[in-house]
Order: sequence, then structure tokens, then C-alpha cells
Amino acid sequence: MRIGIDLGGTKTEIIVLDEQGEIRLRRRVPTIRGDYDATLRSLHELVTSAETEIGHRCSVGIGIPGVTSPATGLIKNANSTWLIGKPFEEDLQKLLQRPLHLANDANCFALSEAVDGAAAGAQNVFGVILGTGVGGGIVIDGKVLNGCNAIAGEWGHNPLPWPQAEELPGPKCYCGRCGCIETFLSGPGLMADHLLHTGQKRSGEEIATRTEGAASLRRHAHRLARALASVINLLDPDFIVLGGGLSNIESLYSEVPKLWQMYVFSDQVTTRLVRNLHGDSSGVRGAAWLWPSGSTSNNRR
Repeated sequence: MRIGIDLGGTKTEIIVLDEQGEIRLRRRVPTIRGDYDATLRSLHELVTSAETEIGHRCSVGIGIPGVTSPATGLIKNANSTWLIGKPFEEDLQKLLQRPLHLANDANCFALSEAVDGAAAGAQNVFGVILGTGVGGGIVIDGKVLNGCNAIAGEWGHNPLPWPQAEELPGPKCYCGRCGCIETFLSGPGLMADHLLHTGQKRSGEEIATRTEGAASLRRHAHRLARALASVINLLDPDFIVLGGGLSNIESLYSEVPKLWQMYVFSDQVTTRLVRNLHGDSSGVRGAAWLWPSGSTSNNRR
């Protein structure tokens, strides 16, 4: 049995998977915000309650919107800012009295889709989150690639490639730079671009379904094609799997592969662009799969 936890900005989800990937338990609770100690207690209670209910001691994997710095052992790059600078992984291991695996939520998404999702069995998978922000995760031969700085896959804060004149210098990003991929391709980025060109404040869903949104969607697709072409040139993945709210825009899957051909350094591109299979459960499933098969504990309580 394996436990996966997705510590999100607004909700925290826990699942228990068996060895066949079947969900034995699933629960969602509001995320405790702004209180580090309360966050630790909440996660401890979720794990204890789940294990009591199913009668097994489990491995634990956790996805968070950030990473543990290899240099300091402290959390960095987290949208959940109350975790930044804290020894979160160490403190939670002490509370749970066992080792655990912790990974960036985009890495968990990519792992889930590579293990038993839309890219199941593929050797080289790039997972993309197009939501409030833009994240990415890399899975090679069924294992997450973290990198020596724990930032592998963080393409959202690279500059938009092959920029057009009207895209320069680009929107200002919270990281302090301008023109990051995230500022163009995220949900807020699409909304801001639509507002700039039409004067209409619309949600991503409204832009995708209204006639007035057609031009905005074309610009977004062209930017996504350029951004993903740079990924293909670097990683040459078998699959690119889209997640996040904007992954529901159906036209992306037909238009983007047509557009990226002119930017990829190859005579043909066989990389497949696909929608995620597990929806908003991909992250929590991927957290559970952070433990390799055969390493889970099946001791009855």
C-alpha cells in the first residue's frame, strides 16, 4: 500500500493506492494556510487516519508547489510561502516516524501520467502544467529527473523562445524578470493577453468558448508551440502531457503539433502531445508512485 498526498494552495488531497494502482481511499480537506506547524499536524493526522481506516502501514509520498533545496535541506521556490526556508521534509519524517519521498507537484503530475496515465510505458515524458502558473516535470524510464539543483523541468521561467517584436520585452514576472514563458502561457497570462487585445476581461474557459477568443487562442497556441519546440530540441520526449486548467482547450492538441514543426531541429517530429488521463488526481497519484514498486510496507497495524 502506498499513500500519496498533494499539498495544494487551497486543498490537500490524500489517496491510498494498492499495487495495481487502484484507489483504496481518497479524501480532500482545505489546506491550512500560513501556519507551518499546523500544516505538519494536519498531514500527520491525515496519514494516521488513513492508515487506521485501511489497516496498513504505508509508504508516503508528497507533492508540494516547491522543492527541498539539495544545498540546505530547506524548502525553496514554493507558492505556499509559509513552507519556504523550513526543514519540511525532515520535520514531517520525524512526525510520521518513517522516511518519505517529497517532490515538486509538476514532477508528481508527470510521473503519474508516465506510470499509468496518458503516456504509460513511454521512455521519455515531459509533463506540463498550464494553470495559475506554468510548471514542468521530466520522467525518464519511469523515474523523475530532479537535477542537481532540484529544478529539472522548470521551463516556465525560461524566456519565451523566438519572440516576435510585439512580445518584447514581455510581461513582468513575479520572479523579477520579463517575458518568462509563464507570463504568456499560464491562465492569468492568457487572460491578460485577451484583455490587452480586446478590452474584455474573460476567464480562460470563456476565451476558449467565445467567438471573440479565437485570435487569443491562436496567439496562445503559437507561443505554446514555440515553447514546447525548445523542450523537444533539448529532451526529444516521446510524449508531452498537458495538465492544468488550460489543458482542456481542445484545439491545442491539433494546432500546436502543426506549429512546432517549423521550430524543431528535425525533418519530422513524432513526439505526441496528449491530454492527461487522471485529471486533477494526477498530482496525488504521482506522489504515491514516488516510491518504487516493491518498496512499500504491508505491515498490518
